[in-house]
Amino acid sequence: MKISVRELFNIFLIILGIFSAAMGLKGFLLSSHFIDGGVTGISMLVAQLFGLPLFVFILFFNLPFIAIGWRQVGKIFALKSALAIAGLALVLATVSFPDVTSDKLLTALFGGFFIGAGIGLAIRGGAVLDGTEIAALLISKNSGTLKVADVILILNIFIFAAAAFFLGVEIALYSILTYFSAAKTIDFLLHGIEEYHAVIIISDRFELIKQSLIKEQHRSVTVYKGQGGLSNESKDILYCVVTRLELGAVKRAVKEIDENAFIIVHVVTDAEGGILKRSDFH
Repeated sequence: MKISVRELFNIFLIILGIFSAAMGLKGFLLSSHFIDGGVTGISMLVAQLFGLPLFVFILFFNLPFIAIGWRQVGKIFALKSALAIAGLALVLATVSFPDVTSDKLLTALFGGFFIGAGIGLAIRGGAVLDGTEIAALLISKNSGTLKVADVILILNIFIFAAAAFFLGVEIALYSILTYFSAAKTIDFLLHGIEEYHAVIIISDRFELIKQSLIKEQHRSVTVYKGQGGLSNESKDILYCVVTRLELGAVKRAVKEIDENAFIIVHVVTDAEGGILKRSDFH
């Protein structure tokens, strides 16, 4: 069976993610007894309480969620995730990492960074190293009222509460900092500079702004027809989607034409197709 270049790159991302996560765990967190959130956090907490190697619980707690992923997400995803988690367990069991620092703040921040980078890279490669999101997705579907983010938040509240009870409040607080560091790193790796923002512009000089965005900023623009709530006047509302890097230039271009223009910006979770690149205007 021939493997495509893209699939080889995905495998490389997963392997890189495995070693990054292992570095975060063995090079930072384990020596200070800090934990992370999610299934990884549960594994770390139970491993400390029972005095057994972490890799045993990484496998034990994650594999049931991989079985769920087999049914809910797909066989290829589940297989890749199972191999990735087994690879992480193998690296934790066999590879030595230096204990980088004894400073608790640095341990929490950089431990979270390396774990988050590992999880993010694995997701980029089409797998997971932590079954939390699979569990959250299943609970969210069955509850009908809870969102995935709500389930993850509730799960982590219980994990860190247990950490405060069994390991102490200080360790639990540092562990929460570790989780936030990991979460931010995952978010950056999954979205990063390519993160899209929707820009809504309301201005009496909309035509000049539209032409500037199209001809000078090389952005595609959609025009909505609106109406003022108090004035009842018809309004043309401009809407465009830009990356994080392009956002500043678009806002400056609008303000140069109309200092009083009303600009609304919000993050777009995903955007695909219909977004013109600069080369499309030539």
